Amino acid sequence: MSEQHYFKKALSDFTYDVASGGAVRHLTDVGYTVKQIMENLSYPTPYKRVQRTVWEHLLNTGVILLEEPGTGTLQETVTYVKEYNKYGKASFRRITKQQEKPENLLFKEERFVESKENKLDDFLLKKCAENEEKSSYVSCPFGLCSKTSPISEYLDILLEEGQREYLSGLPWERRLCYHRLDRRMREITVRLYSGGGYHGCCYFLKTAEKIVF
Repeated sequence: MSEQHYFKKALSDFTYDVASGGAVRHLTDVGYTVKQIMENLSYPTPYKRVQRTVWEHLLNTGVILLEEPGTGTLQETVTYVKEYNKYGKASFRRITKQQEKPENLLFKEERFVESKENKLDDFLLKKCAENEEKSSYVSCPFGLCSKTSPISEYLDILLEEGQREYLSGLPWERRLCYHRLDRRMREITVRLYSGGGYHGCCYFLKTAEKIVF
């Protein structure tokens, strides 16, 4: 990337961040979908840029992982800092940070079998209470599915409108990803599993458990 191109991109990123970026990240934190964020922005912002900001924020905050939980993979975050020289001329400096590398975990793998006494929603709620949500994840194959795949049909049939809106608003990469098991993702997982349209894994980092279902 040429210096001029780099500066223009940094300026564009900074302008966007001042106008919309902070608001997008805040609304993401309080649980808004991309569609809801678009409806609440006061500054005109392209849909795809909002999508990308939401996705990057979820990655930077550990809500979404691109590698299997517990593998200790480093993740880089990039920010731009506006600086001034002694003459007052502004410039931008690119800062790349790496999150601390967590310890690799050796998971105890078990298979979940649902019964009248052992429902998936109760099981996930219990495990998340033991491990805390920030240490609990579920595998997400949504980026690997085409619009005509069986799981895509299940998303339309089984999920509530807000749940479909949340998943469809994220620009899932064409790989297996992992989402923190917050309340919304627990409810989505249970609905898909109950309808027979989803099989995957949950990871609980504090208890080092990998649950296959």
